[in-house]
Amino acid sequence: MDIRKIDDTISVAPQITANDVAEIARLGYRTLVANRPDQEEFGQPAMADIEAAAQEHGLSWVFMPVESGNITDEDIDQFAPMIRKADKPVLAFCRSGTRCTVLWALSAAR
Repeated sequence: MDIRKIDDTISVAPQITANDVAEIARLGYRTLVANRPDQEEFGQPAMADIEAAAQEHGLSWVFMPVESGNITDEDIDQFAPMIRKADKPVLAFCRSGTRCTVLWALSAAR
């Protein structure tokens, strides 16, 4: 796993698997945010499997899929309050981590 800390409340990562969730919980994360649509590419882990692992390890789960290269104002409007209300620290993931970082930056700029 390649976790990149943005600040004390949120970090981002490229695609994770259900097998990564135990380590994510051990590292102290409390909320897991998926910003990648299910079946975005062939061979991608199923979000339902990651969600089940998150629940098994006591993490809050947020599925907020955002289309790569097409972050909308609505996406930003949903991301900001979700992060404010989430149990922290938060780990958000997508294919590379960039989408999550851009969502955070755009929501923080508002």
